[in-house]
Order: sequence, then structure tokens, then C-alpha cells
Amino acid sequence: MEEADGYLGVRLTERAAPSGLVSKQAVAASEGDRKREQEKLSGVVKNVHRKLRKKYREVGDFDKIWREHCEDEETLSEYAVAMKNLADNHWAKSCEGEGRIEWCRSVCQEYFLNGGMKRVLEKDEKRARLAIAMATPTFNVQASEKKDDYSASNGILMNLDASISNLVCFSGKIRLLDVGSCFNPFLKFDEFLAVGIDIVPAVESVYKCDFLNLQLQQPLQLAQDAINAFLRQLKNPIDSLPGELFHVVVFSLLLSYFPAPYQRWICCKKAHELLALHGLLLIITPDSSHQNRHAYMIKSWKTAIESLGFKRYKYVKFSHMHLLAFRKISLQTTSDLVSRNYPEMLFIPQDFNNIDEEEHSDASHQDRSEMEDDQIAYSFLELPDAPYDSDSGESQASSIPFHEIDEPVLLLS
Repeated sequence: MEEADGYLGVRLTERAAPSGLVSKQAVAASEGDRKREQEKLSGVVKNVHRKLRKKYREVGDFDKIWREHCEDEETLSEYAVAMKNLADNHWAKSCEGEGRIEWCRSVCQEYFLNGGMKRVLEKDEKRARLAIAMATPTFNVQASEKKDDYSASNGILMNLDASISNLVCFSGKIRLLDVGSCFNPFLKFDEFLAVGIDIVPAVESVYKCDFLNLQLQQPLQLAQDAINAFLRQLKNPIDSLPGELFHVVVFSLLLSYFPAPYQRWICCKKAHELLALHGLLLIITPDSSHQNRHAYMIKSWKTAIESLGFKRYKYVKFSHMHLLAFRKISLQTTSDLVSRNYPEMLFIPQDFNNIDEEEHSDASHQDRSEMEDDQIAYSFLELPDAPYDSDSGESQASSIPFHEIDEPVLLLS
């Protein structure tokens, strides 16, 4: 009887409580559970990154470390499940992650479908004509040097004339390769013929592929429709691909996955080889700091990537990530590694942390290192008079209309 009275009392209390209060409490509890699950899944992802960096510091042989990592099916499967869960149950419901996908889509639409490519090629043509005018051979001691400049600029101009005449209007599907694709987010957009690859696919629409060890073949000498048909008939897993196959290559949260700068360099080099001339490389990398804290890193990345035959097209800083777009401006993939160590320029802040610092780091408060102080001082020297910094003249805040999303997962990974 006492139990019944107690139960009845509870029921009466529940009935007496305002429905709005009960609803708010339930929502708060649900939100707390969701946040705890997200932190747990994020911990799985970040722990994989930390272990890779720790092994690299201890062993130093990134080929051996990567080979062992790709053979660790249990860890890779756990990582893939965590990423898929984050994408389906956290990023999708809160719209986190959609910001970077929409940015990639908007850049591609503006560049390929709304005249962006034609505009930058016309700008390149003007620069080349100016260079020709400035380098016209004259009879003086510098005549031979000017003649070389003239020949180079004239060659560039002829290539640009041909490109502009052939690219008055881009037609057909935009062939896009999403490297490290968790759930193939670009597949839902009609304008793309999207190919997603990953070392451990989380969904059936993503192909199994180790991009670092992907073999490159000669470009296909086929019509556009035939190339599209070739992509639709790819076999799983993918071990090799023809060069100059894609209009877009996406590295979304990819480069920071690798523990060694040289691995990031290999990825960018392969992206250049896989892109058609004037294609786009889109890079998204996590960073929760304010815009100028790692300005030195972004400038370093720009120098290294452009040495491969790219030119930066756009740069935007979200609250928790950098978003960069580079366009391929030369067919040849070359870089002078004698005069400058370009691979080492593709560093991330975590490369300079020790393991104890990473494991006990606090996202809400991090003291700046001496190197970061130097970087900040250097970044003030690099600040432009106006807040724009891209090949197209777009501001760093971007003029493309889309909603910026905070994506705190992976910030310290």
C-alpha cells in the first residue's frame, strides 16, 4: 500500500509539474547525452591521430608507420564507425559539417558554372601580356634575359588563349574526387560526378583506396562522356587511376590526419597529377584559433602547394577551420626541392607538440608557444591594407552566401 501511495504521489507530482518545465528538462537531458556521445566519438578520432604522431616521433619511418596503420583493421574500423556516427547523428542533426561541404559546392559552382574560371584566365592573360610588354627584347646588356622572359610569357599567353577559347562555357558533370571521404557527401548534388575514396569506407558508395600509395597512369584520351562512363564503372578497391581525370579534388580534414609533412606533400602532388588543367584542389583543415594565430602556417602551405603548379584561388577562415582553394595552372607537376624544402613547409601546429602536451591540452585555454609568438609577429607584417587575400579578389570572409557552421570535433586532433 505504501508503495502504491508512493507511486501515486510521483504520478501526481508529474501531473502537477508544468508541461513546459518537463519538456525543457527532457530536452536538456537529451542534449547532455548527445554531447557526451559526441565527445566520446571525437575522442576515438583524436586518439587515432595522436597515436600516429607518437609513432612517427618514436620511429621516424612514415612508410612503415602508415603500412602498419593500414593493416590495423580493428582501429580503422573503429575510426570509420566513429566518423560515420558523428556524420549521421551529430553533424547532420546540428548542421555541423554542412558549412564546409556547402563552401566546396559554392566555390565549384562559382568557378565552373558561373564564369569564375573564365574571369581568372582572362586576368592571367592580362598579366602575361603585361609581362611580354615589360620583357620586350632591347639591345642592351640584359637583352638575353629579357628574351627568355619574353619567350616564357609568350608561351603562357598562347596556352591561355587556347584555354579561354575552349572554356567559354563549362558543360557536363563536374568530376570530383573526395579523398578520405567518410560518407560521400557530394554524391547528393546533381552537378557532381562524385567519387569518394577512403582506406576504410564507412558506406558502400565509398571506394576502398590508399591514396598515399595510389598508382597513377597516363591520362585517358577519350571524349568527356566516355570519361564519365569510365568513372561510373570503377572497380573496388581502387589501386590506380589515370592522370588529369578530375575537375576537383577535395581534402576535407585529410592532411592533418597524416603524421608527417612529407605525406601531406605526396597527397598534394598526387592531387595535381589527377587534376585536369585549371582544375581545383579544395583543402579544409581544422583550427579553432583566431584567424591570424596560424597565419604563418597558411602562408607556408600556400608557398609549398603553389610550387607544385597551383595558384591560390580562395581562402576563408571559419571559426574552427581553414578553407583553401587552389587552381592548377600548369600541366607539369614539378617543384625545386634543392633550393627549398617544400614538403617540410606543410606543417601543422601539432607537429611541434610533445605527446604529454597533446594528451593534457585544454581547448578552452592554451598558452602560446614561443614559435607561435614569432608567427603572430610575422603575420602582422603580412597583413594587407584591405581584408582580401585570394587570386579572385574575394575577401577572406568570402562573398559567397552560406551559413558558417562551427565544427568543434577534431579541433585538437
